[in-house]
Amino acid sequence: MNNTRRKELMELKNRIDEIQSMISDIQESLESLKDEEQEYLDNIPENLQGSERYEKAEQSIENMEEAYDTLQSIYDEANEAASSIEEACE
Repeated sequence: MNNTRRKELMELKNRIDEIQSMISDIQESLESLKDEEQEYLDNIPENLQGSERYEKAEQSIENMEEAYDTLQSIYDEANEAASSIEEACE
């Protein structure tokens, strides 16, 4: 492989690294929001547990957990792509 293509590949790998950094930032924010929603849920009075508000809060937490897991999968796939690019540069 010539140096020009190697340089272009490394630029692509750097872009993947940036994407992974953004994913990590989003995951961190999601985790924080999920924790806040969980705290809200934990503090709902017993007589309101099972109410529509309670169920919506539970569903929100589940949705945020699913989003987090999906982002983790994307992060892992991006990591595999970056590794393949590095190997192509060897």
